[in-house]
Amino acid sequence: MTADPPSHRPRGRSLVAALLGLVALLATAAAPALAQSGTPIKASIEKRDLRVGFTPGPYEDAFKAGAAPVLGAQGYRIAYAHFSTGLEVNKAVAFDGIDANVMQHSVYLKAYNERNGTDLVGIVQVPTPPMGLYSRKHKTLSAVRPGATVAVPNDPVNLERALKILRDAGWIGLKANANPVDVTELDVIANPSGIRIVPLEAAQAPRALDDVDFAAIQGNFAIFSGLKLTEALALEKMTAPYINVVAVRRGQAETPWAKAIVAAYRSDAFQAAIRADRFYDGFTLPDYFR
Repeated sequence: MTADPPSHRPRGRSLVAALLGLVALLATAAAPALAQSGTPIKASIEKRDLRVGFTPGPYEDAFKAGAAPVLGAQGYRIAYAHFSTGLEVNKAVAFDGIDANVMQHSVYLKAYNERNGTDLVGIVQVPTPPMGLYSRKHKTLSAVRPGATVAVPNDPVNLERALKILRDAGWIGLKANANPVDVTELDVIANPSGIRIVPLEAAQAPRALDDVDFAAIQGNFAIFSGLKLTEALALEKMTAPYINVVAVRRGQAETPWAKAIVAAYRSDAFQAAIRADRFYDGFTLPDYFR
């Protein structure tokens, strides 16, 4: 009779069992230490690396001055991403290239979602410089003459803001209750000043100041180009929907890291940093500053 070869299975099973026991022992030993430190076990695996996107303007500086230190103290690490246009930075959030962006108001965000089938949401408002009417050729609004060229943003939402500035200056009449996402030059129903409206990509407006008589420039682009809010011949009367927000994907809005961003902006430290810097004089501040 041929003897059966010795079997190694029982020994292998014993080794696996021993390893499983060791893992369980280590986990049991670690749990009291985590509990004693006051750190929930779940928190140890929560997202700590955040990618935040910005377009040219003051929002990155404000974030770094007041929000980032608060987040850093909680163990978050921030990677900064830079984009030339709002379309680019929104696409990056929508397709998970970055976690959040800071550069747009709620009306623009709503229009972007509707036109691109995305679902981005604002989670907290941020200090925002208003759009203003600037000129390098004229010192007052009364200097306007028939044929004067006025540069305005070419996207409907910000065009509507610019047209309201011109309306408030008495230069044009504007159709009542125009839908911000559908506004065009056809919504101008009177032009007693005889101005010529010149639509431009919003980021190009500061550079156009040498070529046009006046330019309606979004606050972030004005500041980025070296203009001061105090130099504007007129500033918009900014309302809540036009205060900029931190935008994230809707499915991420209730995550611990998104709530941490909200809390950082609402913190006393952030508010103190903004109030202490005269650079932010003239900015429209969110309600939580009051």
